[in-house]
Amino acid sequence: MDLPKVKENCGVVGIYSLSGKNVVPMVFDALRALQHRGQEAWGFAVPNKPPFKKVGLVSHSSSEFKKIAKEYESSCVIGHVRYSTMGTSTLDNAQPLKVKDLCIAHNGTIANAQELSNLVGGCSFTPQNASDTLVAAERLVSLISENGEMGKALSILKNEMVGSYCFTFISDDNSVYAARDPKGFRPMVLGHKESDDTYIVTSESAAVTAVGAELQRDVVPGELIKLSKTGLETEKFSTDDSRAHCSFEFTYFAHPSSKMEGKNIYVSRKRIGQFMAKKFPINDADLVIPVPDSARPAALGYAQELGVSFDEGLLKDRYSKKGPLRSFIEPHQSDRVEINRWIIPISEIIKDQHVVVIDDSLVRGTSSKAIIKALRRAGAKKISMLITYPQINYPCYAGIDFPSQEELATYTDGKTMTSDEITEMVRQSIGVDFLGYNDAENLANAVGIPKDSMCFTCSSGNYDSLGIKPDFTKREQVKAKI
Repeated sequence: MDLPKVKENCGVVGIYSLSGKNVVPMVFDALRALQHRGQEAWGFAVPNKPPFKKVGLVSHSSSEFKKIAKEYESSCVIGHVRYSTMGTSTLDNAQPLKVKDLCIAHNGTIANAQELSNLVGGCSFTPQNASDTLVAAERLVSLISENGEMGKALSILKNEMVGSYCFTFISDDNSVYAARDPKGFRPMVLGHKESDDTYIVTSESAAVTAVGAELQRDVVPGELIKLSKTGLETEKFSTDDSRAHCSFEFTYFAHPSSKMEGKNIYVSRKRIGQFMAKKFPINDADLVIPVPDSARPAALGYAQELGVSFDEGLLKDRYSKKGPLRSFIEPHQSDRVEINRWIIPISEIIKDQHVVVIDDSLVRGTSSKAIIKALRRAGAKKISMLITYPQINYPCYAGIDFPSQEELATYTDGKTMTSDEITEMVRQSIGVDFLGYNDAENLANAVGIPKDSMCFTCSSGNYDSLGIKPDFTKREQVKAKI
């Protein structure tokens, strides 16, 4: 039986209070701070109870927080916000998931879920409840029962599992665990709140700040953290020292206030803009504007470096139903179009100007086409567009929703084309006067992380860091939604 191809890049959190404080209210705040990582569903789990899960945004349930916190009162909790490429926003694959006495929340993609399912009896899965997270959880529980310890089980599982993962677990013996994959594809940090001696491990430091805790450090790739009544314990389940930090986190996915791998995201994005100004100095520009919201720091950095006026020429309508949401992580094309429809140009700022538009990425081209058309209608004299992320030419197998090659704006339909020719093709497609993409070296230098410690697979097509060689002639791998 084939597993449904679900791919997720989500947000996870685990909280443990050594003083015995009820931390369920804290998980609400943490998940709200991670909402930019997933808008489809959210949930949390405490020991000895089924996980609590809801479709939609965390804030939609704010009127019930007090009641829920009382009902699920606990000094330890894990939580999850979900974003996936699955076409339906239901609770079927919402997390955390419970397997025996262990609940699991996962951020990433297990690329060989089918192989893993065969190790735990794949026939037990149905299209309604199967996901790569469930498969990993089933296998992990099986290994724990054989080996007795989480660390030993993970050291075996890491050799069986291909992909990216940050896990938080909670067990019925009141222990919270967190694990980050050996390459560090997905981010994970550790924080501590001194006033009530509470630890938090989570996808981003924005969630640490949201609960009033202090960021302590990144979770080291290949590290397992255990939080229990005896305090914090840590061990390594992998000695691999090569890294593949997701470069897309730095331009788009992460919250601008967060700190990853020792780098503040806002400062990194601003520096990316400054480096883009050196790569593409458009000296006859009248105005630099960002595509809201994640491109704002880069646009500011670009404008300041060139000495060109910066302004808000595009605004999101935050009062429409879909306006405040992030289009990229919506699973339906119709919803992505609806969100972009509520990015509104300010004609008084744009009219008769040569406008340089800075955006964080160009994936399908849906947003870019809509924005260029809107700027033309608003009277822009000339439009140049700069993309702070390199050309996206290949699907991602490490947890970001880059769709099949044929859905990408750079799809060449089998023709051999140079990078410059692809750029020209995309330029014509979206209707802009000039289009410029960042390159991997420039991005890495701006962030201050070595290029070979970052993952650029979706641009280069080199999947060595994942240990796989996809065959894009096969339809199921072209779709790349594992």
